[in-house]
Amino acid sequence: MVAAPSGGGKTSLIAALLERDPRVRLSVSHTTRAPRPGEQDGVHYHFVNEERFLQLVSQDAFLEHARVFDHYYGTGRAAVEQQLAEGCDVVLDIDWQGARQVRQSFPACRSIFIVPPSLQELHRRLTRRGQDNDAVIRRRMRDARNEISHWDEFDFLVINDEFDDALADLQSIIRHGRAQRDHQREREAEILAELLETG
Repeated sequence: MVAAPSGGGKTSLIAALLERDPRVRLSVSHTTRAPRPGEQDGVHYHFVNEERFLQLVSQDAFLEHARVFDHYYGTGRAAVEQQLAEGCDVVLDIDWQGARQVRQSFPACRSIFIVPPSLQELHRRLTRRGQDNDAVIRRRMRDARNEISHWDEFDFLVINDEFDDALADLQSIIRHGRAQRDHQREREAEILAELLETG
């Protein structure tokens, strides 16, 4: 499972990981939100309306599901179980709420939380995407602190400062159960303190 605050770089890192390692598969989630420019149904998400989503919930079709930013998201149970049975490493692009639910079904799964190196960099990334208006960006920045506060529920922390280093760590965790580089705990503590500071 890989989680991050919006703008943390999770989507880009997962895409690069999938290109680099053919044994890794991405679980394609269901969502009730509208597709963003360039997104394709069945590739980026399974786009469904709210009625269909809630029907799938009632059929216990999801390993996890949650409402995030006014839309529902869920991880299909059957597809993940099939990929695991085929011997693949399956990456779930997920939020902290979903991660809690998945741990109940798969306690042995590895969970990874990705953080940006600073709030300033997070704001720059959200703005650079050009997908959200100023009000949405302000909301995402507010919500980021709450999301980041759950970092300690995850097995691994990856600081997405230098993209190639973060990608190497992500791949090493998935393949070997450990980061490629030994992170300095002091640096992690400083970055987390800045990301979570209030006031």
